[in-house]
Amino acid sequence: VSRLPIPVVTVQTAPFEDQKPGTNGLRRKTAVFEGRKNYLHNYIQSVLSSIDLRDRQGCTMVVGSDGRYFSRTAIEVIVQMAAANGIGRLVIGHNGLLSTPAVSCIIRKIKAIGGIVLTASHNPGGPGGDFGIKFNVANGGGAMEKIYQVSRTLEEYAICPDLRIDLSRLGRQEFDLENKFKPFRVEIVDSVDIYLQLLRSIFDFSAIKSLLTGADQLKIHIDAMNGVMGPYVRRILCDELGAPANSAVNCVPLEDFGGQPPEPNPTYATSLVEAMKGGEFGFGAAFDADGDRYLILGENAFFVNPSDSVAIIAANLSTIPYFRQHGARGFGRSMATSTALDRVAKAMKLALYETPTGWRYFGNLMDSGRCSLCGEESFGTGSDHIREKDGLWSVLVWLSIIGARKQGVEQIVREHWARFGRNYFCRFDYEGLDPRAAFYLMRDLEAVISDKAFTSQKFAVGDRVFSVEKAENFEYIDPVDGTVARNQGLRILFTEGSRLVFRMSGSGGGMGATIRIYAESFERDPERHSRETQVVLGPLIAIALKISNIHERTGRHGPNVIT
Repeated sequence: VSRLPIPVVTVQTAPFEDQKPGTNGLRRKTAVFEGRKNYLHNYIQSVLSSIDLRDRQGCTMVVGSDGRYFSRTAIEVIVQMAAANGIGRLVIGHNGLLSTPAVSCIIRKIKAIGGIVLTASHNPGGPGGDFGIKFNVANGGGAMEKIYQVSRTLEEYAICPDLRIDLSRLGRQEFDLENKFKPFRVEIVDSVDIYLQLLRSIFDFSAIKSLLTGADQLKIHIDAMNGVMGPYVRRILCDELGAPANSAVNCVPLEDFGGQPPEPNPTYATSLVEAMKGGEFGFGAAFDADGDRYLILGENAFFVNPSDSVAIIAANLSTIPYFRQHGARGFGRSMATSTALDRVAKAMKLALYETPTGWRYFGNLMDSGRCSLCGEESFGTGSDHIREKDGLWSVLVWLSIIGARKQGVEQIVREHWARFGRNYFCRFDYEGLDPRAAFYLMRDLEAVISDKAFTSQKFAVGDRVFSVEKAENFEYIDPVDGTVARNQGLRILFTEGSRLVFRMSGSGGGMGATIRIYAESFERDPERHSRETQVVLGPLIAIALKISNIHERTGRHGPNVIT
C-alpha cells in the first residue's frame, strides 16, 4: 500500500459532438483518441457516469484490450479514472490483454458491474489505424445509449493522475486515495485461466485431444492474426488439447497486427487460405483482433460461410456435452444473416428470433431463457455460455462435430445442404463512402421500395423472373422488454425465397460510411449445390445495383470486399 494518499482531481471539460457509439462501442481513428485533448477522458467518464453512483461505490469492473497501439496508455487512464470515480476493484488481464469473450466470461464469473474492452475488432491497428472502447454491462453484454446521453452534457471528469500500476505483474496492487475509506485495488489476472475453465465445462476436451493427437490426427492450421488470440490458441489448442506447436501461427500480439487488418475473412486471411490450399491440413481457422469472430476453412481451403456455420452448429448441438445437459431453447440470427438457421430451427421445432445487427439483442433473449445459440453473417457465432460472440468456442464446436461425425469439413457442409437445402449467400461491402451520399442513397432507396407499386413488381434477369413479395425497412420489437428498434436495414423478399438486404453499417471508425448489400437465394436440389456463389446470385446482384444506383451515386465501380 502506498504511503501518502493519492489525490483525486476534478478537471473541467466540454462535450464532444461525435461520441455516439456504434453497434460495438466507440471507434475512431487512433489519432482522435491520442491527439484530441480530453477525448479519451470524456468518453471514459461517460462510461463510468452511466453506472448509477450507488452501484458504483466499491464495485468491481473488468478491463482488457486486444493489444492494439494506444491500449496501454488508455488502460492507465481508465485505472486512474475508475479509482477517482469510486470503483473499488479492477480486474485487468496480464499485460492488459483479454479477449472480448474472456471479458464477458470474467464479468459473469466474478459478478462484476461491467467491463471495458479496448478494441476496434477487425479494424487496422497502429498509430495510423483505429482505436475503440466498448463497455459491457453486468450480464457480460454490450450497452450504448446511456453513455451517449451522458457524453453530450459532460462538464468535468475525475482522475487520480499520480496513480501508476504495473500491468506485467500478476497479483494484487493496492492504493490509498484521498477522502476514500477503503483502498483501491487492482488485480492483474492470467488472461486465459478463467475462460479456459469455462470451456472445460462445455466441451469434451479428451475427445478433441484424441482428434488432434491420435494415430489419424486431424492436422490443423490456426492463424491468430497477431491479435489477442495468440496466448489463447497456444494455451488451449496446443498446450491443453495437444495440437503441435507449429499448427498455430501469428500468435504474438502486435500493436499494429503486423500491418494487416486482423479480419478473419478470405480477403484478409490470405496466408491461411494459401496454407490450406496445399491439402496438408484438414481444418483451418483465423480470428479477429479481439477474438469474438472466426473463419473456418476445410481441406483445400473449402470456405464455410458464417451463415452456414451457425446453422451447421445448430444441427449438431448434441455433439457438445453442454447442450446435451442443458438442451437448446431457441436460436437467433441477425436479419442480414441467411435463413439457413431458420430451416434447422423448424426441423428441431425450436423458436427462431430474427434481430437487428448487434449482439445486445441476443443478450436479452438469452437472459430471459429464450435463446441458446445465435449468429451473424459477419463471422460471429456464440451461445448462452457468455453474452458475446466467441471465436474460439466456435472453433471448438467445429472440432467436436468433426470428431463425433468422423467427417471432414466439406463433407459435413455438403451433407447439411443435402438435408436442409443450400442458402447461397454473399455480402458486398462499399466502404469509405461520403456519409451524405450514403445517407441520401439509403433514403431514396427506401422511398422506391416503400412505394405501393413496388410490391407487385417483377424483375426479369436472363431466364429468371423475381417477383417481389414484401419490401420494408426492418424493425424489431424485443419480445422480452417490448422496446422497438427501427431503421435496421432495407429488405426485399421475393416469392421463391430469395432476399436482398441493404444496410448502412454502424461500427465504423469515422472513416466514412459503409453500405452493405446482402444477397441470398435458396436451392433445394442437391444437383445444384456445387455452383459458384457469384454465378447463382448474379441476377439478384444485378437487381440490387439497378434499384440502388450505387455505382453511379458513389462513383464506385464495385465493392471493396465481397464475402
